[in-house]
Amino acid sequence: MEERVAIVTGGSSGIGAATALMLAERGVRVALTYVGNKEGAEETAAACEAKGVEAAALQGDVSSDDDCIKVVRQAIARWGRVDVLVNNAGTTKVASMSDLSALSAEDFHRIYGVNVVGTYQMTRAAEDALRASDAGSVINTSSIAGLAGMGSSMAYAASKGALNTMTLSLARTLAPDVRVNAVCPGYVASEWWDSLADETIGKMKARSTSAALLQRVSSSEDVAEVILFLALGARSMTGQMLTADNGMTLNIGQPLVDAHR
Repeated sequence: MEERVAIVTGGSSGIGAATALMLAERGVRVALTYVGNKEGAEETAAACEAKGVEAAALQGDVSSDDDCIKVVRQAIARWGRVDVLVNNAGTTKVASMSDLSALSAEDFHRIYGVNVVGTYQMTRAAEDALRASDAGSVINTSSIAGLAGMGSSMAYAASKGALNTMTLSLARTLAPDVRVNAVCPGYVASEWWDSLADETIGKMKARSTSAALLQRVSSSEDVAEVILFLALGARSMTGQMLTADNGMTLNIGQPLVDAHR
């Protein structure tokens, strides 16, 4: 693992930071991107280096194609390769799904620009380097919102549905050289969600806990473990969406189960 290099977008906190640290623990050199949270990104990079590997915090907005190209070039200039790309950067707007006036066209464009277009641009920028690796892997951080049409807003759920479809398309396009998979968490107790400071988020956390078969919500580390599995193992898996929601989506059919009791 000591020769491998990973790029983790949105690595200054939450799932991205947890993923970067777990990769570093396994000897993978890590470049993590940030937009505004430079301090968090540099703290994460320092924590990775404390594991005995090289790491770098790189400023870059994935919705900018120029920034995506810049980030990949910086990683290659420093280490000569890219083996793993974790497309983790994401955004949302908390908006009631019952109120169609709560979202504007600009909200959709901004959310898609990061969650969908940004993932595409980062993957395109890293394509040649990933194909040159003997273990190229792309992992997209999606959500069960993209499977169930629910979540913090309709725009967010739609963007994650598009991301899941794009995961399938990229898996076909980059095969046989590169594996492309997605992780679909449920609610995650992370700094990112907490930073939204919205009453709706508190309700989502409580309801997600009660709806999950395991009666818990995931931590950033829980999701990072799944990402790590797809990044460094799972050599026979591509084009897959792994659900990590503590069994919440299984409860969709619970009323039918109860009817037969």
